[in-house]
Amino acid sequence: MKMTMTQKIFAQACGKTKVEAGEFILANLDIVLGNDITTPVAQDAFERMEAGKVFDQDKVVIVPDHFTPNRDIRAAMQCQKVRNFAHAQEITNYFEVGQVGIEHALLPEKGLVSAGQVIIGADSHTCTYGALGAFATGVGSTDMAAGMAMGKTWFRVPEAIRVELTGTMPKWVSGKDVILHLIGLLGVDGATYQSLEFVGDGIANLSMDDRFTIANMAIEAGAKNGIFPVDEKTLAYLKESGAKEPKIFEADRDAEYVREVKIDLASLSPTVAFPHLPENTKRIEEVAEIVIDQVVIGSCTNGRLEDLRMAAEVFKGRKIKKGVRVLIFPATQKIYRQAMHAGYFDIFLDAGAVISPPTCGPCLGGHMGILAKGERAVATTNRNFVGRMGHVESEVYLASPAVAAESAIQGIIAAPGTWAKEGK
Repeated sequence: MKMTMTQKIFAQACGKTKVEAGEFILANLDIVLGNDITTPVAQDAFERMEAGKVFDQDKVVIVPDHFTPNRDIRAAMQCQKVRNFAHAQEITNYFEVGQVGIEHALLPEKGLVSAGQVIIGADSHTCTYGALGAFATGVGSTDMAAGMAMGKTWFRVPEAIRVELTGTMPKWVSGKDVILHLIGLLGVDGATYQSLEFVGDGIANLSMDDRFTIANMAIEAGAKNGIFPVDEKTLAYLKESGAKEPKIFEADRDAEYVREVKIDLASLSPTVAFPHLPENTKRIEEVAEIVIDQVVIGSCTNGRLEDLRMAAEVFKGRKIKKGVRVLIFPATQKIYRQAMHAGYFDIFLDAGAVISPPTCGPCLGGHMGILAKGERAVATTNRNFVGRMGHVESEVYLASPAVAAESAIQGIIAAPGTWAKEGK
């Protein structure tokens, strides 16, 4: 039986020559990840297991990024617990405020992720690292605890959906539009516990930032993971970040897939996901006039330099609509510095936006940017569930940085340039 890319990674991780979809395996782990929300729960489970020391202090990564800088006393106590654990366990990759960034942007940037690895993280968007040709998935805190103790965990080998990307995206269309379009096709449970394997000549036209965005939201279709093949762009990124030597796996030509989806990138429009699910997508041409109160640009999905560059291009020389609040949060300290030196901060500030330090806070309504009853936001984040960003009667519309920025200028959901009027 021929194998998919994910199946080949699993086979090497469990010491077999082949695995099959549906098979249960015990795989060696390259990284076990936790944050300030999930690690305290994992610590309690770890102590109940009487595990003592973590299996490898270099392979456990702890990133307190959700409620930091601490939003309140409860968050401070939670982060203190994580900090004490990291110090006691001599965790090599623990990141304190001042070094911390949003975990799914930070780990690749620090060279902690490489192709062919098996990564679990107590955060559902851990699947982001599939952009680098790794198997990466979110787990619960007790699974994180077991992973920290043993360096292994079990998996049921997933079936796979083959997603073929062809062509080149038009201007103002980005990775966010690709994944929203795909989720709109599949639905939020259309890939449950399956692997989304991306193939096709269109991948060469996607930047690494586009690929991170697409892999990040694989979970929003219910997928176990999303994974891209390793090409020259991937290898260049890994080399620049100082990552370990990549292990490159390719799906067999006649590997079995449960479904195939073909997307011509040239046919895509800026896409918006309406409340309250990422599957409720519309092309921008189909969006009626929707007045908004807030715009959020950043997160692990779209807080990278390319995202901020796109937003700055839209904002340059223009003013945010009176009555609209705009919050921008770069994903890491490095991106923050790069954006600042590139002059993007001046553009954002001149337009009337506020700039936050790297944090997950606004994405989950944790702190900063909380929505009041009846308010609407356009966000480049990855979820728009009921109450995700504040009051249960608020609304979140998911979109790309370009759409978010243009919406801030116009005060209604809008596409940049003359797209809506001319089609492109």
